[in-house]
Amino acid sequence: MTTVAAPAAAVEIHRLTRRFGPVTAVDNVDLSVETGEIFGLLGPNGAGKSTTIKVLTTLLPATAGHARVAGFDVATQPAEVRRSIGYVPQLLSAEGSLTGWENLLIAARLHRVPGRDRPERIARALSFMNLTDAGDRLVSTYSGGMIRRLELARVLLHEPAVLFLDEPTIGLDPIAREAVWRHVADLRDRLGTTIVMTTHYMDEADALCDRVAIMHRGRIVTVGEPDELRARIGPAATLEDVFRHSTGADMESGGLLREVARTRRTARRMG
Repeated sequence: MTTVAAPAAAVEIHRLTRRFGPVTAVDNVDLSVETGEIFGLLGPNGAGKSTTIKVLTTLLPATAGHARVAGFDVATQPAEVRRSIGYVPQLLSAEGSLTGWENLLIAARLHRVPGRDRPERIARALSFMNLTDAGDRLVSTYSGGMIRRLELARVLLHEPAVLFLDEPTIGLDPIAREAVWRHVADLRDRLGTTIVMTTHYMDEADALCDRVAIMHRGRIVTVGEPDELRARIGPAATLEDVFRHSTGADMESGGLLREVARTRRTARRMG
């Protein structure tokens, strides 16, 4: 089997556009995420973050432009992209009528993890997310935080080159959020996984991300390391100040009603 060197950039986006009828959700975006980087995509509801993630994960086609993930074109090589990525959406997706172990076993089969490796990988993923003792319980008995950790465990089974996290800690309590932060950072440090995440928590972006991009009305308005972006605003600036400076009043006003409603539903389900 020939080994293919990893591309210098794990995600490359050129003039990416996605329209829904008359609404342009992603507007002519250019962006590059380096291999091994934790990259944050920030912005108010309706800014185009989740739509961008859905295009990169092949869930939505682009209206115009090009994107490559893990070296593969999302439009012409979707199967290769899917084999190379993990994706944790905002909405909960674990099957409540199955146990945690059974959820991971199905995922291992879907990702074609060799049968001889499945028990060890499942056990390791459950341990990594502190779910070993709950592995034999029905997921319907899990708390929202436990379900999110199970979803993170699920996407680790095939050790993806690029992991997409869409609001990974929404609805979690502070202790659970910090636990997820540790796991995400360890995943990058231990396996070299590139992580692209959206979040509304500025402290989360500050703690985890090597670089962030702020989207506003479908466009990237600023990109850089958190320290660099803060320095542009002033010596005492926070990342929230950068957000407000880049997006104006949108932090308070929110975005599209559908996006706000979906975020609130997810938070309620996470408990």
